[in-house]
Amino acid sequence: MRRILPCLPVLLAFQMLAQAPDNLVVEGVPPISDELKAEASPYMEFRTAAFNDWHPVRRELLITTRFADSAQLHVVRMPGGTRSQLTFLPEPVAGGLFRPKTGEFIVFSQDTGGGEFFQLYRYDLGNAKITLLTDGKSRNTGGSWAASGRWLAYTSTRRNGKDNDIYVMDPAVPKTDRLALQVSGGGWSVQDWSPDETRLLLLEYISINEGHVHELDLKSGKVELLTVKAKDKFAIGSARYARDGRAVYLTTEVRDAGGGGQRGEFQVLTKMDLATREHTFLTSHIPWNVDEFELSPDGRTIAFVTNEDGVGVLRFLNTRTGKEMQRPKLPVGIVSRLDWHEKGRDLAFNINSARSPLDVYVLDTKTGKVERWTASETGGLDADTFVEPELIKLKSFDGLPISAFVYRPDPRKFPGKRPVLINIHGGPEAQARPVFQARNNYFLSELGMAIVHPNVRGSDGYGSGFLQLDNGFKREDSVKDIGTIINWVKSDSQLDDGRIGVIGGSYGGYMVLASMIHYSDQLRCGVDVVGISNFLTFLKNTQDYRRDLRRAEYGDERDEKMREFLEKISPTTNVPKIRKPLFVVQGRNDPRVPATESEQMVKAIRSNGGAVWYLMAMDEGHGFQKKKNADFQFLSTILFLREHLLE
Repeated sequence: MRRILPCLPVLLAFQMLAQAPDNLVVEGVPPISDELKAEASPYMEFRTAAFNDWHPVRRELLITTRFADSAQLHVVRMPGGTRSQLTFLPEPVAGGLFRPKTGEFIVFSQDTGGGEFFQLYRYDLGNAKITLLTDGKSRNTGGSWAASGRWLAYTSTRRNGKDNDIYVMDPAVPKTDRLALQVSGGGWSVQDWSPDETRLLLLEYISINEGHVHELDLKSGKVELLTVKAKDKFAIGSARYARDGRAVYLTTEVRDAGGGGQRGEFQVLTKMDLATREHTFLTSHIPWNVDEFELSPDGRTIAFVTNEDGVGVLRFLNTRTGKEMQRPKLPVGIVSRLDWHEKGRDLAFNINSARSPLDVYVLDTKTGKVERWTASETGGLDADTFVEPELIKLKSFDGLPISAFVYRPDPRKFPGKRPVLINIHGGPEAQARPVFQARNNYFLSELGMAIVHPNVRGSDGYGSGFLQLDNGFKREDSVKDIGTIINWVKSDSQLDDGRIGVIGGSYGGYMVLASMIHYSDQLRCGVDVVGISNFLTFLKNTQDYRRDLRRAEYGDERDEKMREFLEKISPTTNVPKIRKPLFVVQGRNDPRVPATESEQMVKAIRSNGGAVWYLMAMDEGHGFQKKKNADFQFLSTILFLREHLLE
């Protein structure tokens, strides 16, 4: 099954300009010197290469990578080959797919100004002509090809701006576009086409803890629920038809599906017979989440990735025997975006690791040979010198096990106790993993700062129970976990407990503000990137298609007790407790955490006499994607940390 997936990592925190570009609002940030520009320059010149798709006829890859200001579509025709650029657009391209069977055109996705109202376009390889396929206004996502290459299914909010309805079109003839199903909710997505192209598998995402798989008959319009309504809510990751169309493979937390659907801790890969609805559980022996999987064209092999303490492990399963096959030897890192070539021998995927940016690899499943197709630049820096993290495991205030990845600077270059930056991930249902540190390597290699990436309660990857421990009224328990991290810093003889800062984006931005409230006397400063400052205004102003999805995590503000609680814990309510300098970064077009969240926080801090720097990009959304903006953010962050954490 082939889907258009966003392939651009959202740059939520530290991404060359002496003066701020005209598109930036800059308040409190001092001028950036030429000396700093020159010193930091190599750390701003890394690239990534994200796999998009195989050409259906030739052995060549479609990737997104950046050579100018934003990521664009490129073709790579051999391992280590030249990246031939196809699109030259001012806005980043989020991902694209060749038309199956022929490959004469590509359907790609792009938004404007980071607003995430993605449109689908057709790029004709013969003449480089680009044709808009969608309405130019609504949010259109998840393009999924039928195997024949005739039909593309996708979701769109065009009907009312809120619900992710299902549409089908022949992109070669855009006027064939039609509404296939009206739904209720912003969490619907197309998972797969049946082999005979008469049915669609649909995922209804309600929250990270609850989902359902439905089947749509395209001729009759009938929708049938395939997964059980369990005693306990359970998550669904993804779903694919078996090659004969008589069964469905899916990842789910459900156990004992025939007996009422008891929930397990981790998402396992299972095969569900469509006639009997009986499940055969295929990976119950693995005590980790199956992050993703793809079925080979002949249906005999499933490639899948398990998330094992943050590390991605690529595995293979024989569908006839149910047994695992020999694993390939890969660099240690995060494996993602699995995709088989239509000829069935080659499997492509991305790998991201502490010493390598996101790059594309191909495994020949017949010989076991692994080839690296792209080798992204690291600004001329020796990637072998980049720091590998150590995994620490701690017990929080209530005895709950939590963990963190710790990156330490070279003690030979930086002797003595080192300042610490606690980098808190967003989501909140995300996970800190041992990935390439990109611009952060400057903090490690040039400023001698240690960086701690915690996985507090509510993080993904550690079981469904752990994932729900910060929901609703338990929100501030995750903030207390940061207190545990601070106490660990105090106990480490190599770290300076008098110089601790916090940084984070999105929900991580909220965690920065909450940490500055609860631990102001133990922190030196904080950097809040597109963070929530008040849960009530956030839920009121976030885009309509997201509101119910976020209520499932944070709580429903329409309930009086929950409303009182959310108001009580919101950072804007507790501004007088923030007594240390703050740097706030925001994109004007953010559809997730609206710019008003940052604006009201900055205003409140200043009204209370506090110190705050403010940076807003008029042409960005939920994090900075354009290089010139990300570079200015990074340089400004260096200045802020030099002044408030290092001194």
